[in-house]
Amino acid sequence: MAEPFIFTDEQAQLRAAVSGFCGDHFDEATVRRLMESDPPFDRAVWGRLGAELGVLGLSVPEADGGVGGSLVDQAVAVERLAASLACGPLFGTVYLAIPALVAASAGPARDALLAELIEGRRTAAVAVADRAGGFDPADVAVTATASGDDWTLTGTATRVVDGTVADDLLVAATGPDGVALFAVDTTSARVQRTSLNTLDLTRPQADVEFTDAPATLVAAPDEAVRVIEHALQVGSALLAVEQVGAARHLLDLSVEYAKTRLQFGRPIGSFQAVKHKLADLLVEVEHAQSAAYHAVWALSDGTDDPALAASIAQAVCSAAFTRVATDTIQVHGGIGFTWEHQAHLYYKRATTDAALLGNAEQHRNRVAELVLDVATADRPPRVADGRSA
Repeated sequence: MAEPFIFTDEQAQLRAAVSGFCGDHFDEATVRRLMESDPPFDRAVWGRLGAELGVLGLSVPEADGGVGGSLVDQAVAVERLAASLACGPLFGTVYLAIPALVAASAGPARDALLAELIEGRRTAAVAVADRAGGFDPADVAVTATASGDDWTLTGTATRVVDGTVADDLLVAATGPDGVALFAVDTTSARVQRTSLNTLDLTRPQADVEFTDAPATLVAAPDEAVRVIEHALQVGSALLAVEQVGAARHLLDLSVEYAKTRLQFGRPIGSFQAVKHKLADLLVEVEHAQSAAYHAVWALSDGTDDPALAASIAQAVCSAAFTRVATDTIQVHGGIGFTWEHQAHLYYKRATTDAALLGNAEQHRNRVAELVLDVATADRPPRVADGRSA
């Protein structure tokens, strides 16, 4: 955004380009085919997202091999990908792993992996336990052991999103000097992944067991907590944008259906009950979009408390997407309950997203803690107002 809360012409062009790409590669029939494939995405298309469109590393500085855009640019692309339920490890790679690597200090291992992820040649997932998008080193269940300059990891990470398809895992592990962040190649024989049955087939998860698995240090204990917290905050904001993109698609779908579906010789959209429901959903989506992009902008601008902004966005957007997905099925009536209609795909995504990085209630509690328990009269929480710090 050139000015606070105003999208630029370049961002509008980006939105159009990503929408066109999704129309060509993530139509409903393709998404249904991919979600039941192994892996549940097309690696060639994923590579094009990185190498041709450049949308995997939009917010990565040019010095690190990215296009030098902003987090808002990244969010614009995520919103359009979400509207199509684009299949691929976006959550693990774009929402979490790339932000973590950008926040980490430069180094051969970090730089090489970041370049591979940006170009779409490799994919990643992040094995870090969180509490409503917050990180507590006490929750780390993986141990790191050093032998000279080499590291090995032992332990289990549960419910790792995109863990079944990732080429690399970024793992938080406790070493002799504290918690650090390591990269692990999933092809190692000492890494065992157990695929989990998930409600949303477009978003796979896995339990991952490490048994003296070779690992590469990415962020040392002196910066690992900061790097992980930053990744979780960016991930929460981009997940909120995803929820907005999918919710707006459902709203557009419902409005179009209400215009064309006839009952008693009239479009159902002419009935007051349906009109009021759709109007309420519009308010929900607009509110969610404002909260999500405020969090993204605030994280970029640095004038807001990032944890507070991310939790507000998640509290609002999780609830909004869930309601829109539920009411979309209601508006569509009998057809909305069928496997053949796309509504259930988005309903499953809404239900899954609401549980990732903390549900709406957990984030409301976190907002209360940040405002009431952490803030003091002389140190109130930073709240962005659109002006420079």
